[in-house]
Amino acid sequence: MTQKKFIIKQINSFILIIIGSIFTALSYVLFLIPQHIVPGGVTGIAMIGNRLLSTPIGIATIILNIPLFILATKVQGKMYTVKSIVAVIISSLMIDFAMYALHLPKATNNKILAAVYGGIMLGIGLGIIFRAQASTGGTDIIGQIINRYSNFSTGTAILGVDFVIISAAGIIFKNIELALYGYMTLYLSTKVIDIVLEGFSYTRAAFIITDKSQLINKSILEKLQRGVTKLQGYGGYSNQVKEVLFVVLSIRQIPELVSLAKEIDPNAFIVITDVYEVLGRGFHTRFSPVPQNIINIK
Repeated sequence: MTQKKFIIKQINSFILIIIGSIFTALSYVLFLIPQHIVPGGVTGIAMIGNRLLSTPIGIATIILNIPLFILATKVQGKMYTVKSIVAVIISSLMIDFAMYALHLPKATNNKILAAVYGGIMLGIGLGIIFRAQASTGGTDIIGQIINRYSNFSTGTAILGVDFVIISAAGIIFKNIELALYGYMTLYLSTKVIDIVLEGFSYTRAAFIITDKSQLINKSILEKLQRGVTKLQGYGGYSNQVKEVLFVVLSIRQIPELVSLAKEIDPNAFIVITDVYEVLGRGFHTRFSPVPQNIINIK
C-alpha cells in the first residue's frame, strides 16, 4: 500500500469513528441514560457510578478505560489501539457535552422504546466504529484478554462480562426490570452491529441433488440466467454417485428456482442457505471495511 493510500485510509477511518461516536453518544443521552438502562460495557459501569456518586459518565468512561488500554497494547496492534483510544475519547466527551452543555432532553418516557431505539442506535454507532477497525475499549479489550489467557472465545467473554455488569446494575438500582431492559438493549445492539458489519443477506445459495441435473441445469441457465456449478456427491444410503448443482442467485429468484426444479424433478432435494458476500460476475460486492470513497484527496 502506498503512503498516499495509507493516509486516505486512515483519514476515512477517523471520519467513520466520528460518525459512529455521534450515534453512540446520542444513544446514551437520548435513550439509555435518562431511563437508567445499562447496556453493559465500561460506559455501563460509568452509568452506575453516575447514579451512585453523580460522576460525569463520559469522563468516568475515559478514566476506567486507561488501565484497559495499557493492557490492550499486549493483544492489539498499535494503530488499532490508537484509533480505539480516539473513539473512546470522542464518544465519551460527546456524552458529557450533550448532557451538560447542550442539555438534550430524553427522547421518550417509555422504557421499552428507550431500550429498543437505544439498542438500535448504539448498534449503529458501534458497528460504524468497528468498520473503522477500532473499538470503544471496555469489554472488547477485556474479552480479548480473557480469550488470550483462557479457553473462552472473545465473543463469549464479552457477553459474560456485559451480563455481569447489567445484572449488577439491576441489583444496585434495586430494579430487576432495568436489568431486563439492559439485556434487551444488549441483544438488539449486537444484532444491529452484525447488520452494519455484514449487511443484510442479499443473495442465496442453492444445492440441488437430482437425477435430472442436465435438464435443471439448462433450465436455470435459460430462465434464471445464472451460472451453475456441478459437484459430484455420493449417496450415503444409496451408495450411488449423485450430481449436485450449486447455484448462487438473488432472493427474489428463489421461488422460481424451486418451482422449475420441482417441475422437472419432483423428487429433487434442494437446500437453500444465506450468502453474505459474493465476489464475481453478476453480483455487486459489499463495501470494504473502510470505504475509500468517503473522501478524495488529489
